Amino acid sequence: MTAELGAADLWVFGYGSLIWRPGFSFEESVAARLHGYHRSLCVFSHVHRGTPERPGLVLGLDRGGLCRGLAFRVAAEQAQETIAYLRAREQATMVYLERHMPVRLDDGRQVKALVYVADRRHLQYAGRLPPNELLALVRQGRGSSGENPDYVLKTHEHLRKMGIFDPVLAALAQELAPGLGEPRAHL
Repeated sequence: MTAELGAADLWVFGYGSLIWRPGFSFEESVAARLHGYHRSLCVFSHVHRGTPERPGLVLGLDRGGLCRGLAFRVAAEQAQETIAYLRAREQATMVYLERHMPVRLDDGRQVKALVYVADRRHLQYAGRLPPNELLALVRQGRGSSGENPDYVLKTHEHLRKMGIFDPVLAALAQELAPGLGEPRAHL
């Protein structure tokens, strides 16, 4: 079933910090799934959680798999303002590609949502890094939005509350704040 909530209503898919700090007004949020992409710490952060000299790592949607997250419905009157906000937030260095993609809501609806996917051709695309390098980059990262460990821990915490287990974030959380990660996750 496709949602027809009004031609100009905007759906936004959040998979990382948008889950716990959307920064925009919305009418509803629903657990959702995006097929064809997975959540990954695959983006060197040069602004929000690091600098070019001391990069941190932030999440991106990378090709393959499935990503569970939250879909936010924004009222038509706030759609353009929300897009402008998201572009300023997510596109500080143009490391993400802005797309409108089908997302399946947990209540059965399917909607087209605004999604930011990692641009594999961008210099900040980190790809898949070994666990020790992930940990070192997260530990060193500090940027305009704060410390990188806080970003990882908050994202891990909110995913757990949603019933989502991310083994990479769980392992990092265990290293950064012992007792918070899942016991089965090891770096």
